[in-house]
Amino acid sequence: MQSITVRYFASTREKMGRGEERLEIQALKTAGDVWLRVAGEPPPANLLVAVNQEYVSLDAPVKDGDEVAFFPPVTGG
Repeated sequence: MQSITVRYFASTREKMGRGEERLEIQALKTAGDVWLRVAGEPPPANLLVAVNQEYVSLDAPVKDGDEVAFFPPVTGG
């Protein structure tokens, strides 16, 4: 079975009610596809995504074994 690990941070973790999960990769081509599968809605405009710990856009491809992480924008003070 081909799969990816999906991690959620900060408010996305609260929204999803979990910190991480594994998904079968079938029919998932991009990070945006992953978000649609897990959230069931289009991504918020300010959502940040990383694949294998590198910032990417939602149209970045995903493949077997990847780690996809979603989190809100980082703010500082």
